[in-house]
Amino acid sequence: MEKFDVIIVGGGMVGASLALALNQSDLQIALIDNQPLNAKPLTSNAPWNPRVSALTEATVNLFDHLDVWAGMVSQRVCPYEHMTVWDGEGTGEIEFDAKSVQRSAIGHIVENDVIRQALLEKLTNSSVTLFGDEAETEYFLDGVGGSVLLSDQQEISAPLLVAADGAESTLRKLAGIPSDQKDYLHHAIVTTVETEHPHGSNARQVFLDSGPLAFLPLPDKDDKHYCSIVWSLVPEQADRILTLSDQDFCKELESAFESRAGSIIHADARARFPLRQRHARQYHRQGVVVVGDAAHTIHPLAGQGVNLGLMDAAVLAEELLRAHQRGDKLSASHVLDRYQRRRKGHNMAMMAAMKGFQNLFGSNDLSVRWLRNTGLKITQQLPPVKQLFVQLAMGTVGDLPELMRS
Repeated sequence: MEKFDVIIVGGGMVGASLALALNQSDLQIALIDNQPLNAKPLTSNAPWNPRVSALTEATVNLFDHLDVWAGMVSQRVCPYEHMTVWDGEGTGEIEFDAKSVQRSAIGHIVENDVIRQALLEKLTNSSVTLFGDEAETEYFLDGVGGSVLLSDQQEISAPLLVAADGAESTLRKLAGIPSDQKDYLHHAIVTTVETEHPHGSNARQVFLDSGPLAFLPLPDKDDKHYCSIVWSLVPEQADRILTLSDQDFCKELESAFESRAGSIIHADARARFPLRQRHARQYHRQGVVVVGDAAHTIHPLAGQGVNLGLMDAAVLAEELLRAHQRGDKLSASHVLDRYQRRRKGHNMAMMAAMKGFQNLFGSNDLSVRWLRNTGLKITQQLPPVKQLFVQLAMGTVGDLPELMRS
């Protein structure tokens, strides 16, 4: 049986980032995923991936420290300098600008495939042991970590297992870590569209009666303008939108967005996924610790989901490396308790904020509609408040782990 110090289950963005962060030590790290873990760099003319992430400055700092940011920039990355939010059922509107906090960008829109490929390329040239294409694995937990039986019957073990295997985490369930779940009763429609007008490095979001609609800027290609869209709808409306012809979909999307991007010239294939909030009641148990979607999922309207997960990875890495330097056991409760204290409250606060936004902008009550429109108008006239919102959007407020500082 091959022994490691940490086994990370899940090679997505969060698990791969954690592996690279821990690789900056003499710890023996294994990374397991049910998909291949070999990097396949995208070509410049590769089709758009409909799943994108809005990366904060703090997340970019993390990727820079992990030496993967330059690889993403060499592929496809789109900085956005502005954010515009408005009420589609009223007159309230607010604009944010990176220059208000002396920055060149509020954040960057990056396709998830671009992020993962840059991470995998770095991992391939690291000392992390990779076990990819492991669809058939068995886990054995002994209260202080456990072992994993791989599909080729090879067995590996570690005193600490990290569940980074997504919202339906098998490892979290096996460890007996309960989670609370709430269905938002909305589905997100995602696709990439070509627009008549350039986006102007502006991430825009309109709140409609049906749900929020976001146009996120992507790099121009061949003098054509592109945006990634996320449209939150109740399931019945999502069903109807998915059955529309491409032409009718483009027309409806253009109307919903008030033609602010001009005509919608073309839309790629549409995909959907249900929106649910989940939160683990505890972040570790019996030598298993949860990160990313295995610990929490939130509404995508603020684009913070992946940033929260990556902060989990950065904080956990920081606590584990400190424990290793002190000679403490990595799976010791006091070590993992520190990780839980630093992350659980922050994640709960973000969930509460998303719930508040959803209640405020999802209500058709006339008094609530008046309140939100008035609030947007007043905030638009308060530069210090807007600056704070920009800093929050950039992820630069609060107790940041070292890897996320500039």
